[in-house]
Amino acid sequence: MSIRHGLLALLERGPRYGSRLRTEFESRTGSTWPLNVGQVYTTLSRLERDGMIVQDGTDDAGHDLYAITDDGRAELRTWFETPVDRTSPPRDELAIKLAMAVGAPGVDIRDVIQSQRHHTLQAMQDYTRLKAQALADIPANRDEVAWLLVVEQLIFQAEAEARWLDHCESRLVRLAEAAAVEPTEEPGPAATRGPARSLAGRIRTRR
Repeated sequence: MSIRHGLLALLERGPRYGSRLRTEFESRTGSTWPLNVGQVYTTLSRLERDGMIVQDGTDDAGHDLYAITDDGRAELRTWFETPVDRTSPPRDELAIKLAMAVGAPGVDIRDVIQSQRHHTLQAMQDYTRLKAQALADIPANRDEVAWLLVVEQLIFQAEAEARWLDHCESRLVRLAEAAAVEPTEEPGPAATRGPARSLAGRIRTRR
């Protein structure tokens, strides 16, 4: 999650102080990714260091205001125009858990999958209720529209995760059936396919 660019986007609407930026960020995203004030001010300090923002006086209550610079606007435009890189995905705890559960002593990976599927489906139901609440009335402002987009992304993500879990379970069943018909030995170091490559490396090779 780019807090840096999120704050720049809010500052493009006009000068703001730290706690207001925090409130507006959470309002825009429905508090899906809550921030603390320390994160906000640390990010503001780095943006100021990099010439993306400048201090712009104080408001009537004495809050220090920050304003975006031309360099900050250019950075923001580049962020909006550049696709999010998927060749170096962030670590996903569930994928790592299932990868480590394969063959782990005393672990039934099917139980792990079933437990996660139950949790994922429950989360999807919760997100769907939030979407229904958001659509009960026509979104009245940009924050409500933004929150609707966020909650729909959470729904699609949960749906995809549930399908992937179903696929994992089916894959394990097929592999178990194949192993029962034609047992094979676990390959030793000499039988491996060579050093592991990153996802980005694999994608570049296939291109």
